[in-house]
Amino acid sequence: MIEAQRAAYKEEAFELLAELETSLLALEETPGDQEIIGRVFRALHTIKGSGAMFGFDAVAGFTHEMETVFDLVREGRLSVTKTLVDLTLAAKDRIRSMLAESGGTMPVDEEECRRIVRAFQELAPKPDEGSIAVRPQAAPSMGCCDKIVTYRIHFRPHRNIFLTGTQPILLLNELRELGDCNVIAHTDAIPPLEELSPDECFLYWDIVLTTREGIDAIRDVFIFVEDDCELKIETVDDGDGADGCSNPNKLLGDILIERGYVSRDDLENALKSRKRIGEVLMDGGLVDAARIEVALVEQHHIREIREKRQRGEQASSLRIPADRLDTLVDLVGELVTVQARLSQTVASLDHPELLLISEEVERLTTDLRDNTMSLRMLPIGTTFSKLKRLVRDLSDELGKEVVLVTDGAETELDKTVIERLNDPLVHLIRNCIDHGIEKPDVRKKTGKPRQGTVRISAAHSGASVLLHISDDGAGLNADAIRARAAEKGLISQGTEIPEKELFSLIFTPGFSTAKEVTSISGRGVGMDVVKRGIEVLRGSIEIGSQRGLGTTITLKLPLTLAIIDGLLVKVGEGFFVAPLSVVRECVELTREDAARANGRQITVVRGEIVPYIRLRERFEIEGDAPEVEQIVITEVPNGSVGIVVDKVMGEHQTVIKNLGKLYRGVEAISGATILGDGTVALIMDIHKLVEEIEAEEKQEHSTNRGERLCLRT
Repeated sequence: MIEAQRAAYKEEAFELLAELETSLLALEETPGDQEIIGRVFRALHTIKGSGAMFGFDAVAGFTHEMETVFDLVREGRLSVTKTLVDLTLAAKDRIRSMLAESGGTMPVDEEECRRIVRAFQELAPKPDEGSIAVRPQAAPSMGCCDKIVTYRIHFRPHRNIFLTGTQPILLLNELRELGDCNVIAHTDAIPPLEELSPDECFLYWDIVLTTREGIDAIRDVFIFVEDDCELKIETVDDGDGADGCSNPNKLLGDILIERGYVSRDDLENALKSRKRIGEVLMDGGLVDAARIEVALVEQHHIREIREKRQRGEQASSLRIPADRLDTLVDLVGELVTVQARLSQTVASLDHPELLLISEEVERLTTDLRDNTMSLRMLPIGTTFSKLKRLVRDLSDELGKEVVLVTDGAETELDKTVIERLNDPLVHLIRNCIDHGIEKPDVRKKTGKPRQGTVRISAAHSGASVLLHISDDGAGLNADAIRARAAEKGLISQGTEIPEKELFSLIFTPGFSTAKEVTSISGRGVGMDVVKRGIEVLRGSIEIGSQRGLGTTITLKLPLTLAIIDGLLVKVGEGFFVAPLSVVRECVELTREDAARANGRQITVVRGEIVPYIRLRERFEIEGDAPEVEQIVITEVPNGSVGIVVDKVMGEHQTVIKNLGKLYRGVEAISGATILGDGTVALIMDIHKLVEEIEAEEKQEHSTNRGERLCLRT
């Protein structure tokens, strides 16, 4: 049981550390934002308190120093500076290392931990600095309750409280940081203007607060004014509905009795009238309008809290290990295969009742597939948050001013895609900052703002997601790329090729135009990693650039890697699947049409010239082609390409199976699937197929040219 709790703590701690990093980066942009400061403090407080409870003493002790400093920030005694943010980010990385490497029971690199602790201690003002006393630190504990509890707080400061230097409004603001809070100010004690003294406090407040922090946290807010006020804290909802008034719609009369505003006898007498209870009590002079307002606010607050709790209980979430979810996806994939077999078998039997059952099973299987796939979908914004830290650190290291702007963080992708996308994105961002964004002085001379911008946007596009990574830097140097490509033998000297094709050469392994190697880049081992990573995800990558204006890289990624919608085609006795996301349309190809092309493999589709690939010839499939073939028109980065097949079978839910080690070198085939009758269909990678043929044609053209040159000499 203890091990399970420790594992749960570590999982929660990693989430809190990610939230802490995001909050710190946001705080650096808006140092005075009290809400963000509160988020940072609560994350540290929870990591420390929970760590102490479950035996992570090294984490708790280390985090305590950070919490102490941010408590001073909350009180306004310490300003948020870049130094403080840098130090806290470094400490956050150290905590993550503790949890990942030593289980949080002992520090990792003790000397570094001691250095960070000393730095935090130096930031904290000495006890004799300033006139405001520092709030004493509570002993390490969880610091918050397991339940969300609602409290009724009556706070009436003494009239001379201003003379002690206390501002009640700051105490009320601190209460608001603890949770959902409603504050009602009472003004009935304010005297006429001629009798009003600015040195005296005539206001008092009733507060309804819903929080996890516990009653001790509320008392801590008033710890320095307990002797200078009338303070009463009561629990009105303990989080279980078991506070003596389990009715979610707590009655106004009960609230008035609990607060001591009216007696039970007065209430029962008032209830005999047909008027509203509040009106009767006010008409009878038993309670004033201000107290009725307080009770109504409390009634409304409790009703909302209990309704939220009920909705939360109905839509509660569970933490499920990733491997269990992967197993579920695999089982659903097998079910999809069996369902396809069932549909095919029933179709051949011509049995109406079985056909109805088969259609119902197909509908349920489709719903189950979609819901299971949705469980694996995560917003890509989690990856964006990690990149903000990368941009910040690289900017400092390279002496540049760069800001990261993101859009479409709510766009969802399969968790496997997101996990594998991290490394390619890191390489792209590093290249944007190192090679793209200029130094601040250089940007200023060219009329640009000193601060460069890296922008990442995500959006759904059919069954794919488009990611655009752009910068407003210097752009790609086409002449330098052409010269380097010629030097490496990738193109012939003086060869003119389109810029789009030229720019794609930077994805060649070992290709770099950098004049010197740095710790960031220059070795030519980055962009080829990006391309391989995107291809593993069955995605595509395009690059566009304008000299002096910047570069944009576009990634097209599938939503999921487990099950896709495909177009099933047949060539001879073999079956193939083309991802439906790249298919535009299907047209017929007769022998007359082929003859009119004079031996060239091109056709005209509504005025557009489309080259095509004969799959029978490409894969050397035996047999004769039918009189009328089908062309599957697909979209590739450089335009449209047709795939000629014998017959188009129709759409097919494709459960992707990886190929064995023997076939890993066949790049034009990305996987396989099993059809309803047990036949294996190969899943085509259209982009790879086109690239292979283009590469072969270039090689053939280069060889022929070389032979001609030899003959001339």
